Amino acid sequence: MKVILMKDVKKIGRAHEEVEVADGHALNFLIPGKFAVAATPAAKKEAELRMKQRKELHEVDGKLLAGNIAALAETRIVVKAKANEKGHLYNAVGEEEIVQAAKDAHIDLPEAAIKLERPIKELGIFEIPVSMGEVFGKFSITIEAE
Repeated sequence: MKVILMKDVKKIGRAHEEVEVADGHALNFLIPGKFAVAATPAAKKEAELRMKQRKELHEVDGKLLAGNIAALAETRIVVKAKANEKGHLYNAVGEEEIVQAAKDAHIDLPEAAIKLERPIKELGIFEIPVSMGEVFGKFSITIEAE
């Protein structure tokens, strides 16, 4: 059965794509869970429109992100956190704290763009990878004790 996905579904496809799935899977899981709708001509047109809008939005976000990454590279971003005498943090620094530090420096950065492997748990200078769509980059932050 052909369906149009309304949300990203792992191992099946991305939102607004038309995919072929087993009838039972579509009728018992995807459609009742509002993950997909039947691939009617009207649904196909609407999906194409949404895909186009999504692509344009990602291009705009990518251009803004590229400019913001360049601004972050020139700005010193400092995150203050409580640490013990060995330099280990009591609470790890994650995406949320990094986004807040960037906002404090007057640079808008979406939390979803930050690609940390794991939260930062010690003092020092760290490279933060950033990506959104086709735009990739990185910037440095400094973790200091309060």
